[in-house]
Amino acid sequence: MIVQSIKMAWSSIASNKMRSFLTMLGIIIGVASLIVLVSIANGATGSVTDAISSMGNNLLTVTIQDDKENPLRLSELSDFVDETNISMAAPIAQASVTAKSGYTSEDATAYGTTGPYYDIQGLELAFGRWLKKSDVDNNTYVVVLNAYAATQLIGRTSCVGESIALNGKKYEIVGVLKEEENSLSSESNERLEAYIPYTSLTRLADNVLYVTSFYAASADEKSMDAAENTLTQKMLERFGNDEEAFTIVNQSAVMETMQSVTNTLAWMLGGIAAISLVVGGIGIMNIMLVSVTERTKEIGIRKAIGAGRGSIMAQFLIEALMISLMGCLIGLGLSAVILKIVSFFVTDMSFSISPQVVAVAVGFSAFIGVAFGIYPANKAARKHPIDALRFS
Repeated sequence: MIVQSIKMAWSSIASNKMRSFLTMLGIIIGVASLIVLVSIANGATGSVTDAISSMGNNLLTVTIQDDKENPLRLSELSDFVDETNISMAAPIAQASVTAKSGYTSEDATAYGTTGPYYDIQGLELAFGRWLKKSDVDNNTYVVVLNAYAATQLIGRTSCVGESIALNGKKYEIVGVLKEEENSLSSESNERLEAYIPYTSLTRLADNVLYVTSFYAASADEKSMDAAENTLTQKMLERFGNDEEAFTIVNQSAVMETMQSVTNTLAWMLGGIAAISLVVGGIGIMNIMLVSVTERTKEIGIRKAIGAGRGSIMAQFLIEALMISLMGCLIGLGLSAVILKIVSFFVTDMSFSISPQVVAVAVGFSAFIGVAFGIYPANKAARKHPIDALRFS
Protein backbone atom coordinates (compact mmCIF):
# COMPACT_ATOMS: atom_id res chain seq x y z
CA MET A 1 0.00 0.00 0.00
CA ILE A 2 2.82 2.38 0.88
CA VAL A 3 4.62 1.75 -2.44
CA GLN A 4 1.40 2.32 -4.38
CA SER A 5 0.74 5.54 -2.42
CA ILE A 6 4.24 6.79 -3.22
CA LYS A 7 3.74 6.07 -6.93
CA MET A 8 0.39 7.90 -6.94
CA ALA A 9 1.88 10.86 -5.02
CA TRP A 10 4.77 11.10 -7.48
CA SER A 11 2.36 10.90 -10.43
CA SER A 12 0.31 13.77 -9.00
CA ILE A 13 3.42 15.91 -8.39
CA ALA A 14 4.85 15.20 -11.85
CA SER A 15 1.58 15.97 -13.61
CA ASN A 16 1.53 19.52 -12.17
CA LYS A 17 5.20 20.45 -12.33
CA MET A 18 4.87 24.24 -12.11
CA ARG A 19 2.30 24.14 -9.31
CA SER A 20 4.41 21.61 -7.41
CA PHE A 21 7.52 23.79 -7.78
CA LEU A 22 5.70 26.89 -6.58
CA THR A 23 4.40 24.88 -3.62
CA MET A 24 7.97 23.84 -2.79
CA LEU A 25 9.28 27.40 -3.13
CA GLY A 26 8.59 28.34 0.49
CA ILE A 27 10.42 25.23 1.70
CA ILE A 28 13.30 25.87 -0.75
CA ILE A 29 13.74 29.44 0.45
CA GLY A 30 13.38 28.42 4.10
CA VAL A 31 15.96 25.63 3.93
CA ALA A 32 18.41 27.72 1.88
CA SER A 33 18.04 30.63 4.31
CA LEU A 34 18.51 28.37 7.32
CA ILE A 35 21.64 26.69 5.94
CA VAL A 36 23.23 29.89 4.58
CA LEU A 37 22.58 32.08 7.64
CA VAL A 38 23.75 29.49 10.14
CA SER A 39 26.82 28.66 8.00
CA ILE A 40 27.75 32.34 7.77
CA ALA A 41 27.28 32.74 11.52
CA ASN A 42 29.46 29.67 12.15
CA GLY A 43 32.06 30.97 9.68
CA ALA A 44 32.18 34.31 11.47
CA THR A 45 32.42 32.50 14.81
CA GLY A 46 35.29 30.38 13.55
CA SER A 47 37.14 33.40 12.20
CA VAL A 48 36.77 35.35 15.44
CA THR A 49 37.65 32.32 17.56
CA ASP A 50 40.78 31.61 15.50
CA ALA A 51 41.86 35.23 15.76
CA ILE A 52 41.39 35.26 19.53
CA SER A 53 42.99 31.82 19.91
CA SER A 54 46.01 32.99 17.92
CA MET A 55 46.71 35.45 20.76
CA GLY A 56 46.62 32.59 23.25
CA ASN A 57 44.16 31.59 25.94
CA ASN A 58 46.54 32.56 28.75
CA LEU A 59 46.59 36.29 28.00
CA LEU A 60 45.73 39.03 30.48
CA THR A 61 45.42 42.64 29.37
CA VAL A 62 45.93 45.35 31.98
CA THR A 63 44.98 48.98 31.41
CA ILE A 64 45.66 51.73 33.94
CA GLN A 65 43.09 54.53 33.92
CA ASP A 66 44.30 56.45 36.98
CA ASP A 67 47.86 56.05 38.23
CA LYS A 68 47.12 57.89 41.52
CA GLU A 69 50.26 59.97 41.00
CA ASN A 70 52.21 56.72 41.25
CA PRO A 71 52.86 55.90 37.58
CA LEU A 72 54.11 52.48 36.58
CA ARG A 73 57.64 52.63 35.22
CA LEU A 74 59.08 50.16 32.74
CA SER A 75 61.65 48.95 35.26
CA GLU A 76 58.86 48.05 37.71
CA LEU A 77 57.02 45.78 35.28
CA SER A 78 59.18 42.81 36.27
CA ASP A 79 57.65 43.01 39.77
CA PHE A 80 54.43 41.55 38.36
CA VAL A 81 56.15 38.41 37.09
CA ASP A 82 56.45 35.40 39.38
CA GLU A 83 57.36 31.78 38.81
CA THR A 84 54.03 30.44 40.03
CA ASN A 85 51.25 32.20 38.13
CA ILE A 86 52.53 34.94 35.79
CA SER A 87 55.32 33.91 33.46
CA MET A 88 55.78 37.03 31.32
CA ALA A 89 54.75 40.67 31.06
CA ALA A 90 55.29 43.22 28.31
CA PRO A 91 54.25 46.87 27.99
CA ILE A 92 52.45 48.19 24.95
CA ALA A 93 52.04 51.76 23.75
CA GLN A 94 51.43 53.17 20.34
CA ALA A 95 51.78 56.37 18.37
CA SER A 96 50.91 57.48 14.87
CA VAL A 97 54.06 58.24 12.88
CA THR A 98 55.18 59.02 9.37
CA ALA A 99 57.26 56.20 7.95
CA LYS A 100 59.60 57.05 5.08
CA SER A 101 61.90 55.05 2.87
CA GLY A 102 63.50 56.78 -0.08
CA TYR A 103 60.71 58.62 -1.91
CA THR A 104 57.97 56.51 -0.24
CA SER A 105 56.17 58.06 2.68
CA GLU A 106 53.25 56.41 4.53
CA ASP A 107 51.30 56.87 7.74
CA ALA A 108 52.05 54.03 10.15
CA THR A 109 51.47 52.94 13.74
CA ALA A 110 54.55 52.54 15.90
CA TYR A 111 54.22 50.14 18.83
CA GLY A 112 56.61 50.37 21.74
CA THR A 113 57.19 47.12 23.63
CA THR A 114 59.80 44.66 24.90
CA GLY A 115 61.07 41.16 24.11
CA PRO A 116 58.36 39.09 25.91
CA TYR A 117 55.64 40.66 23.74
CA TYR A 118 56.65 38.32 20.90
CA ASP A 119 55.91 35.16 22.91
CA ILE A 120 52.85 36.56 24.68
CA GLN A 121 51.17 37.43 21.38
CA GLY A 122 52.38 34.31 19.57
CA LEU A 123 53.97 36.25 16.71
CA GLU A 124 56.05 34.67 13.96
CA LEU A 125 58.98 36.12 12.04
CA ALA A 126 59.44 35.78 8.32
CA PHE A 127 62.92 37.33 8.39
CA GLY A 128 65.42 38.55 10.98
CA ARG A 129 64.92 38.74 14.73
CA TRP A 130 62.66 40.26 17.36
CA LEU A 131 63.48 43.04 19.83
CA LYS A 132 66.10 42.15 22.45
CA LYS A 133 66.52 43.26 26.07
CA SER A 134 69.67 45.11 25.05
CA ASP A 135 67.64 47.09 22.48
CA VAL A 136 65.35 48.29 25.27
CA ASP A 137 68.13 48.95 27.77
CA ASN A 138 70.24 50.92 25.25
CA ASN A 139 67.35 52.80 23.54
CA THR A 140 68.46 51.26 20.25
CA TYR A 141 66.89 52.58 17.05
CA VAL A 142 65.81 49.26 15.60
CA VAL A 143 62.43 48.27 14.18
CA VAL A 144 60.47 45.14 13.33
CA LEU A 145 57.92 45.65 10.54
CA ASN A 146 54.82 43.70 9.71
CA ALA A 147 54.74 42.17 6.19
CA TYR A 148 52.45 44.85 4.75
CA ALA A 149 54.64 47.71 6.03
CA ALA A 150 57.77 46.09 4.60
CA THR A 151 56.10 45.64 1.22
CA GLN A 152 54.73 49.19 1.11
CA LEU A 153 57.88 50.93 2.29
CA ILE A 154 60.70 48.79 0.90
CA GLY A 155 58.90 46.86 -1.82
CA ARG A 156 59.65 43.39 -0.40
CA THR A 157 59.64 41.52 2.89
CA SER A 158 63.30 40.40 2.77
CA CYS A 159 64.61 43.79 3.83
CA VAL A 160 66.52 43.07 7.05
CA GLY A 161 69.49 45.42 7.39
CA GLU A 162 67.90 48.28 5.50
CA SER A 163 66.68 51.49 7.14
CA ILE A 164 63.51 53.57 7.34
CA ALA A 165 62.74 56.86 9.02
CA LEU A 166 60.00 57.20 11.64
CA ASN A 167 59.11 60.86 12.23
CA GLY A 168 62.47 61.75 10.77
CA LYS A 169 64.53 59.38 12.97
CA LYS A 170 66.47 56.61 11.27
CA TYR A 171 65.68 53.03 12.32
CA GLU A 172 67.39 49.85 11.20
CA ILE A 173 65.07 47.01 10.16
CA VAL A 174 66.05 43.94 12.18
CA GLY A 175 63.00 41.76 11.49
CA VAL A 176 59.84 41.30 9.44
CA LEU A 177 56.77 39.47 10.75
CA LYS A 178 54.87 36.81 8.84
CA GLU A 179 51.57 37.85 7.32
CA GLU A 180 48.65 37.14 9.63
CA GLU A 181 46.44 34.28 8.49
CA ASN A 182 43.74 34.38 11.20
CA SER A 183 43.00 38.10 11.23
CA LEU A 184 39.49 39.30 12.04
CA SER A 185 39.25 41.12 8.73
CA SER A 186 41.29 41.70 5.62
CA GLU A 187 41.86 45.30 6.75
CA SER A 188 44.02 44.12 9.65
CA ASN A 189 46.49 42.78 7.09
CA GLU A 190 46.62 46.18 5.41
CA ARG A 191 47.98 48.28 8.27
CA LEU A 192 51.53 49.57 8.44
CA GLU A 193 52.88 48.45 11.81
CA ALA A 194 56.33 49.11 13.25
CA TYR A 195 57.50 47.57 16.52
CA ILE A 196 60.28 49.42 18.31
CA PRO A 197 61.80 49.25 21.82
CA TYR A 198 59.55 50.87 24.43
CA THR A 199 62.32 53.23 25.48
CA SER A 200 62.72 54.33 21.89
CA LEU A 201 59.00 55.14 21.60
CA THR A 202 59.21 57.37 24.68
CA ARG A 203 61.68 59.51 22.73
CA LEU A 204 59.70 59.34 19.51
CA ALA A 205 56.26 60.26 20.92
CA ASP A 206 55.55 63.06 23.38
CA ASN A 207 52.54 61.32 24.93
CA VAL A 208 54.34 58.10 25.90
CA LEU A 209 56.42 57.98 29.07
CA TYR A 210 55.06 55.67 31.74
CA VAL A 211 53.43 52.27 31.27
CA THR A 212 49.64 52.63 31.03
CA SER A 213 48.92 49.29 29.37
CA PHE A 214 50.64 45.93 29.42
CA TYR A 215 50.09 42.27 28.63
CA ALA A 216 50.75 39.41 31.01
CA ALA A 217 50.77 35.67 30.34
CA SER A 218 49.83 33.07 32.91
CA ALA A 219 52.06 30.05 33.37
CA ASP A 220 49.43 27.93 31.59
CA GLU A 221 45.72 27.97 30.76
CA LYS A 222 44.81 26.18 33.99
CA SER A 223 46.33 28.96 36.10
CA MET A 224 44.45 31.81 34.41
CA ASP A 225 42.18 32.51 37.37
CA ALA A 226 45.07 32.38 39.83
CA ALA A 227 47.13 34.70 37.59
CA GLU A 228 44.26 37.16 37.33
CA ASN A 229 43.78 37.12 41.11
CA THR A 230 47.50 37.65 41.68
CA LEU A 231 47.64 40.51 39.21
CA THR A 232 44.51 42.11 40.67
CA GLN A 233 45.92 41.94 44.18
CA LYS A 234 49.20 43.56 43.14
CA MET A 235 47.41 46.33 41.26
CA LEU A 236 45.11 47.00 44.22
CA GLU A 237 48.10 47.24 46.55
CA ARG A 238 49.78 49.72 44.20
CA PHE A 239 46.74 51.95 43.67
CA GLY A 240 45.28 52.08 47.14
CA ASN A 241 42.61 49.38 46.70
CA ASP A 242 40.90 51.49 44.03
CA GLU A 243 39.25 49.03 41.62
CA GLU A 244 38.38 51.89 39.26
CA ALA A 245 42.06 52.75 38.71
CA PHE A 246 42.65 49.80 36.37
CA THR A 247 40.96 47.06 34.36
CA ILE A 248 42.10 43.50 33.72
CA VAL A 249 40.71 41.57 30.76
CA ASN A 250 40.94 37.79 30.85
CA GLN A 251 41.39 36.37 27.33
CA SER A 252 39.68 33.06 28.15
CA ALA A 253 36.66 34.96 29.50
CA VAL A 254 36.54 36.97 26.26
CA MET A 255 36.60 33.71 24.30
CA GLU A 256 33.73 32.23 26.31
CA THR A 257 31.66 35.39 25.96
CA MET A 258 32.30 35.55 22.22
CA GLN A 259 31.27 31.93 21.74
CA SER A 260 28.12 32.50 23.77
CA VAL A 261 27.18 35.57 21.72
CA THR A 262 27.83 33.89 18.36
CA ASN A 263 25.91 30.76 19.38
CA THR A 264 22.96 32.94 20.34
CA LEU A 265 23.27 34.75 17.02
CA ALA A 266 23.26 31.45 15.13
CA TRP A 267 20.11 30.31 16.94
CA MET A 268 18.43 33.65 16.28
CA LEU A 269 19.26 33.56 12.57
CA GLY A 270 18.13 29.95 12.38
CA GLY A 271 14.83 30.88 14.04
CA ILE A 272 14.25 33.68 11.56
CA ALA A 273 14.92 31.31 8.66
CA ALA A 274 12.59 28.71 10.18
CA ILE A 275 9.71 31.17 9.77
CA SER A 276 10.08 30.72 5.99
CA LEU A 277 9.66 26.97 6.48
CA VAL A 278 6.42 27.53 8.38
CA VAL A 279 5.20 29.82 5.59
CA GLY A 280 6.17 27.08 3.12
CA GLY A 281 4.13 24.59 5.16
CA ILE A 282 1.08 26.84 4.91
CA GLY A 283 1.59 26.87 1.14
CA ILE A 284 1.69 23.06 1.10
CA MET A 285 -1.54 22.87 3.08
CA ASN A 286 -3.23 25.33 0.74
CA ILE A 287 -2.25 23.44 -2.41
CA MET A 288 -3.10 20.06 -0.89
CA LEU A 289 -6.59 21.31 -0.06
CA VAL A 290 -6.96 22.40 -3.69
CA SER A 291 -5.67 18.98 -4.80
CA VAL A 292 -8.19 17.18 -2.57
CA THR A 293 -11.02 19.22 -4.07
CA GLU A 294 -9.81 18.56 -7.63
CA ARG A 295 -9.53 14.82 -7.02
CA THR A 296 -12.77 14.32 -5.10
CA LYS A 297 -14.20 12.01 -7.77
CA GLU A 298 -10.96 9.97 -7.77
CA ILE A 299 -11.30 9.59 -4.01
CA GLY A 300 -14.90 8.44 -4.45
CA ILE A 301 -13.91 5.81 -7.01
CA ARG A 302 -11.09 4.48 -4.81
CA LYS A 303 -13.41 4.23 -1.82
CA ALA A 304 -16.12 2.59 -3.93
CA ILE A 305 -13.74 -0.21 -4.97
CA GLY A 306 -12.61 -0.87 -1.41
CA ALA A 307 -9.89 1.66 -0.49
CA GLY A 308 -9.98 2.30 3.24
CA ARG A 309 -9.65 5.59 5.09
CA GLY A 310 -6.04 4.79 5.98
CA SER A 311 -4.93 4.31 2.37
CA ILE A 312 -6.61 7.55 1.23
CA MET A 313 -5.02 9.47 4.08
CA ALA A 314 -1.61 7.90 3.43
CA GLN A 315 -1.77 8.89 -0.25
CA PHE A 316 -2.22 12.61 0.44
CA LEU A 317 0.06 12.66 3.49
CA ILE A 318 2.88 11.04 1.51
CA GLU A 319 2.32 13.55 -1.30
CA ALA A 320 2.67 16.48 1.15
CA LEU A 321 5.76 14.88 2.68
CA MET A 322 7.36 14.32 -0.74
CA ILE A 323 6.75 17.94 -1.76
CA SER A 324 8.34 19.16 1.47
CA LEU A 325 11.37 16.85 1.26
CA MET A 326 11.95 17.59 -2.44
CA GLY A 327 11.89 21.29 -1.61
CA CYS A 328 14.37 20.59 1.18
CA LEU A 329 16.79 18.83 -1.19
CA ILE A 330 16.59 21.66 -3.72
CA GLY A 331 17.14 24.15 -0.87
CA LEU A 332 20.25 22.25 0.26
CA GLY A 333 21.67 22.37 -3.26
CA LEU A 334 20.86 26.08 -3.56
CA SER A 335 22.51 26.85 -0.22
CA ALA A 336 25.70 25.08 -1.34
CA VAL A 337 25.80 27.23 -4.47
CA ILE A 338 25.18 30.43 -2.48
CA LEU A 339 27.95 29.60 0.00
CA LYS A 340 30.36 28.94 -2.89
CA ILE A 341 29.58 32.40 -4.27
CA VAL A 342 29.93 34.03 -0.83
CA SER A 343 33.28 32.25 -0.29
CA PHE A 344 34.53 33.68 -3.58
CA PHE A 345 33.96 37.25 -2.38
CA VAL A 346 34.68 36.77 1.35
CA THR A 347 38.09 35.13 1.37
CA ASP A 348 39.02 35.66 5.04
CA MET A 349 36.29 33.32 6.32
CA SER A 350 35.60 29.65 5.64
CA PHE A 351 32.01 28.50 5.18
CA SER A 352 30.90 24.90 5.42
CA ILE A 353 27.54 23.19 5.71
CA SER A 354 27.27 21.54 9.09
CA PRO A 355 25.81 17.99 9.08
CA GLN A 356 23.88 18.88 12.24
CA VAL A 357 22.22 21.84 10.50
CA VAL A 358 21.41 19.64 7.49
CA ALA A 359 19.81 17.09 9.82
CA VAL A 360 17.76 19.85 11.48
CA ALA A 361 16.67 21.19 8.07
CA VAL A 362 15.62 17.74 6.81
CA GLY A 363 13.88 16.87 10.07
CA PHE A 364 12.04 20.18 10.26
CA SER A 365 11.02 19.94 6.59
CA ALA A 366 9.64 16.44 7.18
CA PHE A 367 7.76 17.71 10.22
CA ILE A 368 6.34 20.62 8.20
CA GLY A 369 5.22 18.24 5.44
CA VAL A 370 3.44 15.93 7.90
CA ALA A 371 2.02 18.66 10.16
CA PHE A 372 0.55 20.71 7.31
CA GLY A 373 -0.45 17.64 5.30
CA ILE A 374 -2.52 15.96 8.00
CA TYR A 375 -5.56 18.24 7.68
CA PRO A 376 -5.93 17.94 3.88
CA ALA A 377 -5.25 14.17 4.05
CA ASN A 378 -7.80 13.72 6.83
CA LYS A 379 -10.33 15.80 4.89
CA ALA A 380 -9.86 13.54 1.86
CA ALA A 381 -10.12 10.37 3.95
CA ARG A 382 -13.38 11.48 5.60
CA LYS A 383 -15.23 12.06 2.32
CA HIS A 384 -18.27 9.82 1.82
CA PRO A 385 -17.90 7.75 -1.39
CA ILE A 386 -21.44 8.58 -2.66
CA ASP A 387 -20.96 12.32 -2.15
CA ALA A 388 -17.49 12.13 -3.72
CA LEU A 389 -18.82 10.34 -6.84
CA ARG A 390 -21.55 12.93 -7.24
CA PHE A 391 -19.01 15.81 -7.13
CA SER A 392 -18.44 17.54 -10.45
